[in-house]
Amino acid sequence: MRVPAYESLQDKEATAQRMMGTLLGGVSTREYAEVLPEMAETAGVSRSSISRQAIEGSLERLREVRERRWEKTELLVLYIDGQRFGSHHVISAVGIDRAGIKHVLGIEVGATENAAAVKQLFTHLRDQGLPTNRKYLFVIDGAKALRAAIEEVFGSDQPVQRCRNHKMRNVLDELPKEEQPQALNLMRAAWRVSDPAEGRKRLEQLARFLEHEHESAARSLREGMAEMVTVQRLQLPPSLFKCLGTTNVIESPQSGVQKRTHNVTRWRTGEMVERWVASAWLLTENTSAKLSDTVTSGPLPSFSEENENPTPPPRRWRNMKLSRPQPSTKPGTPSFKKR
Repeated sequence: MRVPAYESLQDKEATAQRMMGTLLGGVSTREYAEVLPEMAETAGVSRSSISRQAIEGSLERLREVRERRWEKTELLVLYIDGQRFGSHHVISAVGIDRAGIKHVLGIEVGATENAAAVKQLFTHLRDQGLPTNRKYLFVIDGAKALRAAIEEVFGSDQPVQRCRNHKMRNVLDELPKEEQPQALNLMRAAWRVSDPAEGRKRLEQLARFLEHEHESAARSLREGMAEMVTVQRLQLPPSLFKCLGTTNVIESPQSGVQKRTHNVTRWRTGEMVERWVASAWLLTENTSAKLSDTVTSGPLPSFSEENENPTPPPRRWRNMKLSRPQPSTKPGTPSFKKR
């Protein structure tokens, strides 16, 4: 007589995927013993066997991420950001295609967010079919390692937008709390203007004002200033400034990855980190919203012909909106209020 539950337990692949999905759903390895069917032992499946099968399942998901091909996907925007898992640093890359769909491109584990690890990730993406002879919009947090790797693999003429939220937090951290609201309002005002020269002018005026009493804040604001207004230089519509001017698009799913792996208290090896993070990324990717409403707004603009004075985008791009609101800034950050 066939016993479906018995056969399911003896199906190694099904058991592996089931256990990994349960663990990523928030059940700790210790708690998992309680959700195993009571017949596990009688079915000839030991807990150690199931653990091995779970590892095999996560390895399969890691292979899925690493073996993805990109020749036929027209990617326009590449977001690069890092996360810490114990002593390991994971560099993740998420791409946005012309239709506004998010794709997990790859992950790379290193001791720190260094240029070698980022270069290795970019080289792998190139090997998987991502063209490096065309232009993308890179959105990064400003780490020098990221900028150096972009130039080495993709060339020095790639448009790079530094995350405005990171810049805002870095500058505000150098200011007394009572002076933060004014600085925040002035930065946001500079980021809203459509003319990049005017935006930089306003940022420089703020830096000159700050340097009298807060030299470190002024220095932080001036660092990478040209790359703070890249979305204006590309003459993108203001409706895209928020999603293309910050790393929110990658940080939002990263929080999902963090949530799915928070029960792991000890990251033994980099290989373990890769397996878990790849598995969590795939689950998060499946529930991720599209970047834009392509039905009513049209596709994202291409950056392959980017220059200092590009043709203004068609009107259909101007009403492009995120299909989900982006995360707010850190708690305690002053909010902008019109006076």
